[in-house]
Amino acid sequence: MIPILIIAALAVVTLFAGLVTVNQGTVAIITMFGEYRRILRPGLGFKIPYLESIYKRISIQNKSVELEFQAVTLDQANVYFKAMLLFAVFDEAEETLKNVAFKFVSEGNLMTALVRTIEGTIREFVASKKQAEILSLRKEITLYVKNEVDQHLEGWGYHLIDLQINDISFDQTVMESMSKVVASNNLKAAAENEGQALLITKTKSAEAEGNAIKIAAEAEREAAKLRGQGVALFREEVARGMTNAAKELQDANLDTNVIMFSMWTEAIKYFAETGNGNTIFLDGSTEGMNRSMQQIMSVLKESNKK
Repeated sequence: MIPILIIAALAVVTLFAGLVTVNQGTVAIITMFGEYRRILRPGLGFKIPYLESIYKRISIQNKSVELEFQAVTLDQANVYFKAMLLFAVFDEAEETLKNVAFKFVSEGNLMTALVRTIEGTIREFVASKKQAEILSLRKEITLYVKNEVDQHLEGWGYHLIDLQINDISFDQTVMESMSKVVASNNLKAAAENEGQALLITKTKSAEAEGNAIKIAAEAEREAAKLRGQGVALFREEVARGMTNAAKELQDANLDTNVIMFSMWTEAIKYFAETGNGNTIFLDGSTEGMNRSMQQIMSVLKESNKK
């Protein structure tokens, strides 16, 4: 009876010893006598007790590692990088998982090889560029690394998901010189903008002044034209009135010199009323009046001829 109980107990212990729990997001690599046998997926599995063993549990979840390293540009400037690397197992195929399990002795060896490969690839890219170009090439660096490294990682059973370059810096002296260059470029751009603005302002002002002069000249020309037309009309009306008056006087057998005398006295009256205190010299003698009358008569004759 006792031996049977012992055998049953051993059988139960052996059975439970063969049960294996694999957590979600991981797989278990099973070996027998050191040789690969199979893969256990997440959940409850079974291995042959005392013969099969779990060689390694592999996480198929994403992994990340932070990098800090130095590179040298084409013009011999030191560049310091801070980056975050995100990678994962390529897929859950058997061959991929075997590569992950057996390519490297330990996780530490894998991380060393991965980090050194990424750093070497970035250094190779940076060595072909000048320091002034590096700050604007984050995206290009990431694409270059992914294209160059993915093939190596696939052979190890991994693939690169993302490379985040969080910081790019230079030596303090280089940073100061770059700041001075940026500041001088900003001052140059500001001066150019200010010069352009001043040029535009002066150009617009000159255009406005020229247009104003042109408008004023056109207005003055039109005003002079109208004044001339007004004077001509005035003279025509005066001549017409004087002609009619002279004809009426002749028809009435009166001396036409009466008109001249009347115009002379009216002119003197107008000068006195509208002179505003100005001094006007007139020849008030009989000879002066006769002379003025003769001049007016000659104007009337010229008008009549026209």
